[in-house]
Parts: sequence; structure tokens; C-alpha cells
Amino acid sequence: MQQLYDFVVIGGGILGASTAMQLQQRYSGCSVLVLEKESTPAVHQTGHNSGVIHAGVYYKPGSLKAKFCKAGNLATREFCDNESILYDQCGKLLVATNEIELERMEELISRCVANELPIEVLDQLALKEREPNITGVGAIFVPSTGIVSYTQITQRMLEKVEQAEGSVLYNKEVVGLQESDTGLSITTQQGDNYQAKQLIACGGLMADRLVRLLGMTPDFKIIPFRGEYFLLPPKHNQIVNHLIYPIPDPELPFLGVHLTRMIDGTVTVGPNAVLAFKREGYRKSDISVSDTWEMLRYPGLRRIVRQHFKASINEMINSLYKPGYLSLVQKYCPSLRLSDLTPYPAGIRAQAVSKDGRLLDDFHFVKTERCLFVCNAPSPAATSAIPIGGHIIDQLAAV
Repeated sequence: MQQLYDFVVIGGGILGASTAMQLQQRYSGCSVLVLEKESTPAVHQTGHNSGVIHAGVYYKPGSLKAKFCKAGNLATREFCDNESILYDQCGKLLVATNEIELERMEELISRCVANELPIEVLDQLALKEREPNITGVGAIFVPSTGIVSYTQITQRMLEKVEQAEGSVLYNKEVVGLQESDTGLSITTQQGDNYQAKQLIACGGLMADRLVRLLGMTPDFKIIPFRGEYFLLPPKHNQIVNHLIYPIPDPELPFLGVHLTRMIDGTVTVGPNAVLAFKREGYRKSDISVSDTWEMLRYPGLRRIVRQHFKASINEMINSLYKPGYLSLVQKYCPSLRLSDLTPYPAGIRAQAVSKDGRLLDDFHFVKTERCLFVCNAPSPAATSAIPIGGHIIDQLAAV
């Protein structure tokens, strides 16, 4: 007789792993199955990000982003402490390089106060004392920001799922979902069929397509943006003491190119934000005709391009023209040279976009009687994975 699982979780990234782990903690003895389409966990967004444990500087007070990030910062570090996973609470500096950015910095200071985040405001001299290789007229120091390997965290979470008698299956791509009054039927491309009482989908780049498998029409579409990074050579591993971020332009949707001290001791530069022509297109040469056609037909994307046309063109140019990319980081780190930008894997951000051209800024969920789909999980999703998992389970209990 086919097993009926209490919960099936789609996705072996950090959100799926966190949710599966916490389901077992909340419902002792429940049966949990995790289905991951790749051969290993954390292959996509989880394993292709900056690895930053965010503090919550940028997020609107009262938003899920702000709430989850602050709680997630503490929960991530606590999980690492309990599981002996290395992290570095190195702090980060948001650096203003001119008077306009200095004015924008004031708004960020106010937001930090509203979000109850401890910070230190630095003048030009104090900034130079902390970071001799960084140039700016002022900065915000955020001590609670850190760096970690989210792949390692995900792997440990899934190990805990299996230790609690849950099942984690790889190479299982879900291609069919059926919901009835009595349960759910989940079909994979490999020809398997699983039965469940409830389902949680943490599908990232495929979030909208998973919703469609139930015959529903989502009110958004996932648009992939490639974030391209460079790695600095070993001689620059000590070029900064903290993470270095620019003051973001409030008119643009992404944070800008930053310097990140990685947990392995290296330093990366990035990311930018370039429209990808394939859902999982990590290389510039990755193009899917069907994915591209689907995006170009979508009115939401066309509205975004019109709204941010100049920025979109600049991002594309800097992606293809390395000196343009270098100029973005030389604004605050002028000693870097073109030869310092060596290859490093890119990431893909799964950005939910509405038909009217809004980039959904906060977390977004779609619910049915027996399913919950995580449809938009932008940064700081990795930092926030533990409180997001708890929130998902709360939402299931409320059905």
C-alpha cells in the first residue's frame, strides 16, 4: 500500500530544509518527505548567493522582511552555534561616497532606528581608521551582519530531517499536482507518485510554475535576474575588515555591487542585476527560447524595463564591459584594478513580478486548502529561513 505522508516539501534549498526540519520539531512523529529535483541540496539560490547573514537595514518597518530578517539573524547564528557551523560576525559598512549618498544615508539611519538595529555612524576619518582601503565621506557600521555558508546550513538541516526519520529524495522533479478533499497526489518526471495530507512548495525559480500545476493562475510571474560576481586574488584577502556595501539608490530595486568577505577567507565583488534569458541561466551564454518568449510576452516585465530603462541598459553594458563593472566598486575601493576581477560563479534571483510591473518586495505566499506555495522569497530569505519556516507552519495550522 502506498504511504500517505503527513507533509511533502518540494525544494531542497534552505527554505524547504528549514520547513521540513521544523515540521518534525513541532509535530513529533509526523512523516515528512522532501523532494528535490537536483542531485544535491542547495544547488540554486541557496548555493549561489553572497552568504551574508543580514541584519535588516533596508526593510520597511513592520514588513515581513524586517520581522523575519531580525529574527533570522539571531536564529541563524544560534543554529550555527548549536551545530558547530563556522560563521563570522564581521559586521558591515554602508559607505557614502558623495553628498547625495550622505543624504540617503540619513534615511537608512532612520530605518535602522525604526527596526531597532544597533548601528554606529562614522564620519570620514572614522571610516578611514576602520577601513584604510575604502574611500568615502561617511558610513553606517552594522555590527550584527555576518557571513556563513548557507549550503552547509542546508545540508545540516536535511541531515536532521533524516535523523528524525524523514525522507529526502533527490533527482525528483515534480511535474504534476492534484488536490482533493482527501489529500494530494504528487507526480514526478521520473514517474513516481506520492500521496500527502499537506504540501509546502519552496520552488524558488519555479514557484509560479508549481502553482500552475494545480490548475491555478498565479497573480505574478517569476523573472530571473542574474547576479554576476568576481573573485579578488588571494593578495586582496585582507583588503577589507568588514563587508562593504554602497548606499543604495532608492529609485532602483537592487542594492548595488559590494565587497564581501566570504567564510573561506576570500573576497568577492558583486552582484550586479542583469535579466537572465533562462530560468536557471547562470552563464551569459545560457539562453532558453521558451523561457525568453514567456518573459517577453509578460506585460509586467515590459513595464519594468520601461520604468528602469536606463538602469537596465547600464547593467547590461557593465555585464559585458568589465571596466564598467570595475568602476562601480572603484567608487569606494579605488585601489582595485581590472586584473583583480577574476571569474566566480553567478547567482540567479527569482523575482516575482506582478502584471502591472511591480517587483514584489516582500515575501508572498499562495494557499489552498492543503497546499502552501512560497512564491516570492527575496533577500534576506536565506538569513530568514528559520523564522520563514515557522511562519509557513503557522499558516498551515491556520487552514
